[in-house]
Amino acid sequence: MSAGNQELRKAGLKVTLPRIKILQLLEQARDRHVSAEDVHKALLESGEDVGLATVYRVLTQFEQVGLVERHNFDGGHAVFELDSGAHHDHMVCSETGKVVEFHSEKIEQLQEEIARELGYELTGHSLVLYGRPLQP
Repeated sequence: MSAGNQELRKAGLKVTLPRIKILQLLEQARDRHVSAEDVHKALLESGEDVGLATVYRVLTQFEQVGLVERHNFDGGHAVFELDSGAHHDHMVCSETGKVVEFHSEKIEQLQEEIARELGYELTGHSLVLYGRPLQP
């Protein structure tokens, strides 16, 4: 049994060809943040006959069981990435749309402090920074 099959079963999802193909594409994605349209196009290019509605449905199912994370960067366009289990934040280039992942222990600690000062226990967060390349 392949790793993809095991991941699907562990998540409580039936193993189907579209789910396996979409999971494989997400695992092989060079750019970790892909849209449903990107996945659909890659499936078509590889000769798979999977409709866009199926891709959206499968990605939503993957999100619901914790296999992928959905992000709505600039303009609300949804992109997906495999949930690696390791928290990270994002920097999005406002000129090219390129997404850079980063982790900052300083930012993590500051967010915890702010939550405590406001009387909250931090249970999660999403941080997206937008910027453009520095000009020399």
